[in-house]
Amino acid sequence: MKIFVTGGAGFIGSAVIRDLITGSDDTVVNIDKLTYAGNLESLAAVEASPRYTFERADIGAAPVLRKLFEKYRPDAVLHLAAESHVDRSIDGPAQFIHTNIVGTYTLLEETLRYWQSLGRERRSSFRFHHVSTDEVYGSLSETGLFGEDYPYQPSSPYSASKAASDHLVRAWRHTYGLPVVVSNCSNNYGPYQFPEKLIPLVILNALSGKSIPVYGNGENIRDWLYVDDHVRALRAILAHGNIGESYNVGGHNEKTNIEVVETVCGLLDDLRPSSPSRPHASLIKFVEDRPGHDKRYAIDSGKINRELGWQPQETLDSGLRKTVQWYLENQSWSERIRDGRYRGERLGLERVK
Repeated sequence: MKIFVTGGAGFIGSAVIRDLITGSDDTVVNIDKLTYAGNLESLAAVEASPRYTFERADIGAAPVLRKLFEKYRPDAVLHLAAESHVDRSIDGPAQFIHTNIVGTYTLLEETLRYWQSLGRERRSSFRFHHVSTDEVYGSLSETGLFGEDYPYQPSSPYSASKAASDHLVRAWRHTYGLPVVVSNCSNNYGPYQFPEKLIPLVILNALSGKSIPVYGNGENIRDWLYVDDHVRALRAILAHGNIGESYNVGGHNEKTNIEVVETVCGLLDDLRPSSPSRPHASLIKFVEDRPGHDKRYAIDSGKINRELGWQPQETLDSGLRKTVQWYLENQSWSERIRDGRYRGERLGLERVK
């Protein structure tokens, strides 16, 4: 297939593209605006492939998208482009509305225009895969799991914008017949993740001897999904998912934030025994909680397992070890980011009184 991947310079998008180029015969067109979290260095291993093309573009720019559809004529769209950090959405929700809602709407319109121009055979095989988050469901109590039919109750500007985009995608299916699939994943982690997110922030602060901030009491629970496991799920859904269906993708790894932080610190103690900051857990500092912080997320991945045969291969222990090792071996990648776009500062309190 020829696949448009939006947001392909981001964390999950770059992982998908690396896997598609090295593990399939598919051709990929990476459409990315290159905002602060987009990093083409994450694609250095595949950028020379004749099956890979990069186009710098905003998914909210309809004329540009139209030209790209006319030029490349894809067989599928894997839509990952999004503003994704809750704390940034609290400080500045406007960009989340523009990218996640207006951008998705614009992409849907241009995809629909293109899809309607195709012949019958290509129309029947075309797919639009929209990648979303478990945060659209809101917060769980101590028991229960998010299933695909769980009601949407988003809590943050970020999750509300993603919920809106999910609804738009489904509406374009029901109203116009666009062949879509939707997936909602739990918290991803792994190599090449932008260091505003919890796990890379812990690693990089610990390596620098800086305090490791943990929100509130650290008891908020997340289900952690190693990025390569997520990539396998995305490829399965894009290729074999049933049109009009949604698939929840989770790692089967529920842990409190403080458990994750302490595990990362323990791995750093093992892998960097000569570090002057050892034990690294001594750097942990509890800080003011995130406004409206959801208590617990947990995914029921039974549907994708039954229908598509997917299940995660990494445990949290094995995935975290791989992740910590990668950051230790690729510190120059992180240093270039922290020299400019992000220095590890606290986000998400600017507008809160």
